[in-house]
Formats: sequence, C-alpha cells, structure tokens
Amino acid sequence: MTVFEFNNYYIVRLLSHTLQALGASVGAHPWPFLLLPVMLSGALSPGFMYLSNRENNDLETQYTPIWGPAKTERLYVQTNFPTDDAQRFSAARLISQGKYATVLAATAGDSDSLLTRAAFAELLALDTAVRALNATGPAATQLSYDALCARNNGTCSSPNPLLSAVQGDPARIETLLAALTFPLFQGRVFLGPFLGGVALGPGAGPARPVRKAKALRLIYFLQEDEASQREASELWLQAFLERIPGILETLNLSSVRVAYFTSISRQKEFEKLAQTVMPLVSISYVLTIVVSVISCTRLDNVRTKVWVATCGVLSAGLSIVSSFGLLLFCGAPFVITAANSPFLILGIGVDDMFILVSCWQHTKVKNKVEDRMSEAYAEAAVSVTITTLTDVLVFYIGIATSFPSVQSFCLYTGTAFIFCYIYNLTFLGAVLALNGRREEGNRHWLTLRKVKQGPQDSQGCMYNWCCAGGSYDESTGTEPEHPMNELFRKRYGPFLMRKWTKVFVVVLYFLYLTSSIYGTVYVKEGIDLRNVAVDDSYIVPYYDLEDQFFLDYGPRIMVIVTESVAYWNSSVRADIENCMEELERSFYVIKNFSESWLRNYEAFAKRTSLNIDDRKVFLENLATLFTANPESAMDINLSDTEISASRFFIQTINVITAVDEKNLLNELRGIAEDCKVSLMVYHPAFIFFDQFLVIVHNTVQNVVIATTVMLVISLLLIPNPLCSLWVTFAIASVVVGVSGYMAYWDINLDSISMINLVICIGFSVDYSAHISYAFVSSEKPKVNEKAVDALYRLGYPVVQSALSTLVGISVLSMAPTYAFRTCFKIMFLVVMFGAAHGLIFIPVFLTFFDFCR
Repeated sequence: MTVFEFNNYYIVRLLSHTLQALGASVGAHPWPFLLLPVMLSGALSPGFMYLSNRENNDLETQYTPIWGPAKTERLYVQTNFPTDDAQRFSAARLISQGKYATVLAATAGDSDSLLTRAAFAELLALDTAVRALNATGPAATQLSYDALCARNNGTCSSPNPLLSAVQGDPARIETLLAALTFPLFQGRVFLGPFLGGVALGPGAGPARPVRKAKALRLIYFLQEDEASQREASELWLQAFLERIPGILETLNLSSVRVAYFTSISRQKEFEKLAQTVMPLVSISYVLTIVVSVISCTRLDNVRTKVWVATCGVLSAGLSIVSSFGLLLFCGAPFVITAANSPFLILGIGVDDMFILVSCWQHTKVKNKVEDRMSEAYAEAAVSVTITTLTDVLVFYIGIATSFPSVQSFCLYTGTAFIFCYIYNLTFLGAVLALNGRREEGNRHWLTLRKVKQGPQDSQGCMYNWCCAGGSYDESTGTEPEHPMNELFRKRYGPFLMRKWTKVFVVVLYFLYLTSSIYGTVYVKEGIDLRNVAVDDSYIVPYYDLEDQFFLDYGPRIMVIVTESVAYWNSSVRADIENCMEELERSFYVIKNFSESWLRNYEAFAKRTSLNIDDRKVFLENLATLFTANPESAMDINLSDTEISASRFFIQTINVITAVDEKNLLNELRGIAEDCKVSLMVYHPAFIFFDQFLVIVHNTVQNVVIATTVMLVISLLLIPNPLCSLWVTFAIASVVVGVSGYMAYWDINLDSISMINLVICIGFSVDYSAHISYAFVSSEKPKVNEKAVDALYRLGYPVVQSALSTLVGISVLSMAPTYAFRTCFKIMFLVVMFGAAHGLIFIPVFLTFFDFCR
C-alpha cells in the first residue's frame, strides 16, 4: 500500500466511522435531530425582513466588472471635464448615460418615409404632449419639463434637430427635405442618432441628399449634475413612463408607430424580475415534491417512503430559509441572480435524499433502526460528502469573480449547501429513522395503524393495495428489490457491458465531444441589455426599432490627452495628430466626423497667420477659438499657465454585435496605449463593454479552479487515484458539452450563463462521483460486474435526481424573461449531460482499466 493509498484509506475510514456513529445517534434519538433544524430555521427566518434593505440590483454595480478600466476612466473625465447641464449641455460630452426620455417613431402602414407633413404633424403633437408632462415632487410641488430640461444657452436641448427646424409647422418638412443632407445637416449637425432607415440620393462627401427616412428619434435630456436635480429628473421620468401609454392612446397616431424608453427603464424593468420568479419557486417545489413522492412510492403500504420524500424536499427548503436568513442578518447583498439558488439547492438536496433512501433499502429490515441508520450513513457518507465538499468549495471560490452578481449567487448558494448537508444528515435522517420505526412496527404509512404483513391472497387485490404491507426478501433480509433496481441489475447493466454496446458508447461519446468543441467556437459573448426585462416589456419594441434603423453609427468616443503637454510645440501637435489619424484608420471609425479643437485652432491660425508655436500666443488666443466654437471650451481643462487635459471626439461605425463592441474597445485602447502622447479613450457605454475583457477569463478560471478542487477532494475520498481522474474528466466533459451546446441553443456567454456554468460542477460531480465511488467500493471481482453493481445500487437514485430536477426547473422554461429561461436551458443541458456521463459514459470507461479497483 502506497503512502497515498494509506492516507486515503484512513481518511475515508475516519469519515465513514464518524458518520456511522452519527447515523446511530440519529436512529436512537431522532426527535432532537428533527426539531433543532426546524427551530434554527425559525430563528433565522426573520432575516428575510431585511431583504428589501439588502437588495442591490443596480445593473452597473452588479453586471459590470468591479475593477473595470472604464470606471477609472469615468472618474478621470468627471474630475477634468465637469458638466454643466443647466447652462451648456452637450449630449456628446456626457460622462454618464445621462437622464433622458426618448421616443422612437417609425413609419406605419404603407408609408415608406417619416419626412411627410402628416407624420410631422403627429410628431409635433407628441412632442407638445411630452413637454407638457408634470411630475409631483416633494411637498406636492409640480416638476415641469421646462424646469428640468438640460439647457444650452438658456433654452432646452432640442429633442431632434429636424423637429426644431420645422418651427412648429409640419408643412415646412417638405421645403426642408429639398435641402436635407445626411449624416451632416447644415454642415455641422450630426444626424446619426436622430434619423434612421435613411435612403440617400447620389452624391459624394460626408453629406448626401436625403430622399426618405423610415425612423426618427426624439431625446428629452434632463438635468442631473446636482443630487436634487437627479431626484427631480427621476420623478419626471417615472411620470413619463406612467403617462406615455395614455398619451399615445389619446393622440391615436396613424402615420407613425412609436416605442419609448428612458434612462431608468432598464433598471426598473430589471427590478421587476423578482416578482416573476417567486411564483415559479412555489410551483417548482410542488412539482419536485410530487415527482419525489411518486419515485419513492411503493405499492407496499409499509415500505413506501412517501413521508421521507416529502421531507427531503422540505429539508432543502429549510436549508434555503436558514442560509438566506443568516446572510441577510449579516448584511450580505441580495441580487436577483441569487433567486436561481433555490432551484439548484432543491436538485442537490433531493439527490442526497435519494442516495440515503437507496442505502437504507439495502439494510436488513429485521435489524434495529439505529443499526440500519448506522449502515445507511456508512454507505452514503463518502459519496454525499464528496459532492457537498466540492459544491461548497466551488461556490465559495466563485466569490472571487469580477462580477458582484456572480459573487452574490455563489455566496448564497455555497452557504445553502452547507445547511443542506447538515439538514440532510439530521432533519432528514431523523425523518428516515421515525419512518423506520413505523416500518419496524409494520404500520400503514397514512393511518399509522398496524397492518397484516405481506400480501393477503384471500382478501383480494384492493385490500393488498390499500391495507397490507411489510413484506421483505427473506433470502437477503432486505426490502424487496425495486423494479428500477432490478432493471439496472438484470437488463440495463448487462446490456451496457456488452462489447458492441461499449463500442457504440465510445463512438457516441466522440460524436458528443466533437459537436461540443465545434459549438464552443461559435458561442457569443456579452449580455443583450433587452434581456434584463420581461418579454412583454415596453423596452423590447424600442430595442427592436433601434436595431432595425439605428445601427449604422455607434457611440461617439472621447479621445483624451491625460497629461499636460506643450500644445504650442509643433512636434507635440504632430504626435497628437498621428494618434488621431491612427484611431481614424480603425475599421470601427469614420474619419469625416471627428471633432478636434486642435485642428480647428490650427486652421484658424493658418487663416489669420497666427504663430501658435509660441506658448504665450497659443494660450492667449484660445479665447478667440472659444468664441468661434463655444463647445471647444468644454474640451480643454485650462489653467493660467497650462492645459492639464484636453479631449477630441471620433465617430464609430459598424458596431453592431457584442463581438464588435469587444473588438472596438480592445482596438481603440490598444492604439491609445501605443501612442507617443498619453491618451485615453472613453464613452459611458465602455462601463458595460468592460465585461468582455473578463467574462471568458473569469469563466475559464472558475471552471478550472472548481475542477481542480474536485480532483483534490476525490483523490482524498475515492480510494483509487485513476477513478478520481475519471470523475474530474467527467466534470470537464460536461462543462465542454454545455458550453458547446449553448451556441446551438442561442445562449450567450455572459454573467448569467457564467453562473449556470458553475452549476455544471455541482451536478456533474453528483452523478459521476456517486457511480465512481460505488464502482470502486464494490466487492465484485471483475470490472464489468463492478459497473453493473454500481448501476444497481445508485443508477435509480441518479435517475430520480435527474428527473426531479428536470421537472423542478421546467417551470423556468415558462418564465417571461431571458434570465430564468437561460437558467432552465443550461440546467437542462447540465442534468442531461451529467446523467448521461453517470449512467452511460463513466460506467463504460471505468471498465477499460482492470486495475481500477
């Protein structure tokens, strides 16, 4: 015996003996073990009173990397380029997304253009109605749009340049159309964000004549610089969301169809998700109880395990109450992603229950209850402990991820696993012991009255079904063999061990692995923000129209010189110009629409023969530039002696998919980093784009660490290192399979799916570890016999666990939101692939090594 085998042997033996003693104590004194978990759950349940205070579902906080570079960049921009949205507002210069309400209008009916008198009459009426909206503020004050609107030169920012150009007369659009150009209007107004579905006439250059346009956007920006302004603006936006449906109904628009959105819409819609999941949790519990009870039901009225199955689900529920209550007491933030945890705990909890019941059924019915409990715990101890230790460590390690939403899920789930393990060995064990005492007294499962033992032929079938029970196998002294166990022992197991069946299994596995690896190449990254809302949300048609008509032009990016440089030095200006030209050569940037105060200044100096190579001349004449281009004053952080920071703007295009967003971010940051001048690129959307930098790395990191943890635990607790490797192999195989089939089922790799990929570890460990441990623990002499014996002992519990979990999570497929349907899809794949590994692949692969004993 090697040192490893020696240590492994004594670790397993110590664990088995410890839990064997616990089983004996639970069997001898079940009531304390039954009542204490119930009392503890009752004591911790008031923690749910703090739920509303602990909820933190802020999208930016929870679904973007904690240390995302864009957050640091935003702080720099806030410090060096403060905004003044009450006096000199500029949408392109917003540091955050801003406070705004927006309306997208598209053609309706047979019309192919919005640039008509009828359409603009309806748009002007809509604009008037929106501007007339008031909200009720503190002390019943009225908050009007005119009082809250973002202003420039004393007037509200225009919701759309074309709407301002017609000056309230819809007939003017026909005259305006003759001179309308796109994307530049009147030589300087960029119409990219305001006009969509544009058909252009012949021409060249940055501005071509417009023939027609199918969509138009109105944006109503509000003030947000001060806290009081932000609060008032949010009240107005809430009033907008409440009343805009009524306004649209009253206007009875016929020439346009309208969708609307606000800067608070995603957050408000996301917070509604919790309301959709709570009824599903209740339905899931009911369905799981039904399936568990049915799978544990026997026609024998004494041997049936109805109450054990019911309490097995109840045990999982108590663990959720206890863990959530404890964490809420301790102040742990609760994110909506943690609402997925009960479905996982339920699946793992009933799995352990099925294992415990199966081990109980293999004990001798004539033994004392405490002896049967001791034997059942000794047999189930290591298998259940392997899965629990792995699950707990995997989820606690997952707390180290970059996404707070994933951290919250892992914290709540990992803690729930600890309680689930403890409650299964105490509360559920006590229920099993009390049920054993009922069986010992040959009492009916429902009436608890003593019944006649065994079938009574003289009484008829109905009497035997309803009143008789307590039979057992006299040859073995155990309960009669369940039909499913018999199926695994006599039919399925021997069939799986046939030579040609093994060949088929190997071919099937390689087909599975090949298709999985192929699928991983096509997995998309990033979360579609429309998916944070329910399916029938008003934001969905808004995003649909935006994708249909407004994808030509992407965000307008700030290019910031972050150090004080000698702008009056021609070589420095040349370096800056080289950097700008390098950025403009990007596939994602269109050069014609860049904005540079320095280029304007150089052009001005050339026209006026001004020598801006002189420092004094350069600084003193900036005021002239500001007069000609007032917005330039917002792009220079100027002190008396130097320019400490300045910024320029580039216009992006071709930013359509999440991959484009990722490539844009990486490419522009790479160019800025290589520039001779210290440059920074920034846009408020980069806060969310940053997830692309870490999502794959975090996912791979979590899976690798979790798999390593599983390997270490299985090496310690499974008495054969090669079989431990097979369990680890099964985990990696399931993760690859789920990752690959995500592409086939249209699931993106985002923080939501990353959570569910971590779930892969739990389920794949459960199924494979149980079968592997049963295999190496079997006393059969040959590997084929070992595999059949393992399937006989634990094949049906694996089927029970998979079936109950699938039924429990099936309600998520009916959820009216992407987040919970994604949870269903991935858990479905995990359960199906995990069960396939546990019942098909692993039993066959284990037989390929005759020394795996």
